[in-house]
Amino acid sequence: MEVTVMNGNKGMGILSIVVGLIFILFPMFSESLISIVVGLSLLFFGISAVYTGWNMRQYANNTYSSPFIVIGIIVIILGFLFIFYIDALSFLVGIQFYLVGFIMIIFGITGMLSRINAFSLFTSILVFVMGIVAIALAAFAMAQPIYIAIIIGVILVIEGVALLFID
Repeated sequence: MEVTVMNGNKGMGILSIVVGLIFILFPMFSESLISIVVGLSLLFFGISAVYTGWNMRQYANNTYSSPFIVIGIIVIILGFLFIFYIDALSFLVGIQFYLVGFIMIIFGITGMLSRINAFSLFTSILVFVMGIVAIALAAFAMAQPIYIAIIIGVILVIEGVALLFID
């Protein structure tokens, strides 16, 4: 008797298609899910920022480490707000992109100014650029927040189909 194991790409492809269809068919549910995911992401991002700022004190002066800690604490608070006040956030889907975008821009600028090493500079530039992209998406999300969930669903389905055909 032969047992076959599903390729990881195929499993992720199927999962991506299923989640994408849920986002397309139930955009209001997806909006709540996005709030939870953004909240958890902000929570972990904030914890990481506080940890980075605290450890940065060894390599850089407080001028560069303090913003990481302050931003981290603010981001942790925002993360909890997004997680626990989902019903109040239905109209804030677009604002989430603005918040994340501005936080990423500030985090990226602070990282670029600290210049701990070349990799840190590179990642800080990437965070800064992604912050600008998030703000650009915010303008669209503010106009039609339900469409953001549908667009995410379509992207997930496309990605899932692509993963199914990867060997």
